[in-house]
Amino acid sequence: MEVIICKNADEAGHRAAARIAAILSRRPDPVLGVATGSSPLATYSALAELVQAGSLDVSHVKAFALDEYVGLPTSDERSYAATIRRDVTEQIGLDPAGVHVPDGLAGDIIAGCRAYEQAIKDAGGVDVQILGIGGNGHIGFNEPSSSFASRTRLKTLAPRTLHDNKRFFSEGEKVPTHCVTQGLGTIMDARHVVLLANGETKADAVAAAVEGPVSSMCPGSILQHHEHAVVIVDEAAAAKLRLADYYRYVWENKPEGYQY
Repeated sequence: MEVIICKNADEAGHRAAARIAAILSRRPDPVLGVATGSSPLATYSALAELVQAGSLDVSHVKAFALDEYVGLPTSDERSYAATIRRDVTEQIGLDPAGVHVPDGLAGDIIAGCRAYEQAIKDAGGVDVQILGIGGNGHIGFNEPSSSFASRTRLKTLAPRTLHDNKRFFSEGEKVPTHCVTQGLGTIMDARHVVLLANGETKADAVAAAVEGPVSSMCPGSILQHHEHAVVIVDEAAAAKLRLADYYRYVWENKPEGYQY
């Protein structure tokens, strides 16, 4: 696992976008895995800048989102379908027909999960997956105790995740308690993974995922076993990394011509 520590979220977004663009540009029909949340926002903005500058062609890019609430209409601006449409599809300029989000309104959720897995396979698999990380170490909505072999499935959200998500809903409004999420096994199938984290509230989770034991109690720690995983964080999110100085040294002394 590679760790890159940046001064702030904007720098992290630009470094992530440069890496993602390099990976996408190597394939004729690339597949991008996209995530919601605040951590990837600077990355999406930086990718849009590359597209506008003519440095990145996204005309053939397909995208698959990590997760979606169960029971929330896609017309609701808090749904992940709406979030991905606003923050990713429209901003970067992807073809909406090639952007896929799990169906949280399916009559048969289990069948819908299987169909989503198959759609990713039919597209050739994810070339680079963007991730955030929750305060309890979850990636996607794979809460602590999730199986490392899990695939796209229905999950009950943990109390801490529900608490974190309350800020998006009005007082007294019910926060969705279930979701459809790609599993840890699905995420690990991606050829490359870019995990982003910003702010001091993510410091414990980042330290556990990067330097702690690989454990289902911190789902993000499974990325220690990924061949091409990079964690890009700002100084606040890196605050509890014991080897922070070493990670800075490694980045500053990359061999010339280093390829992602």
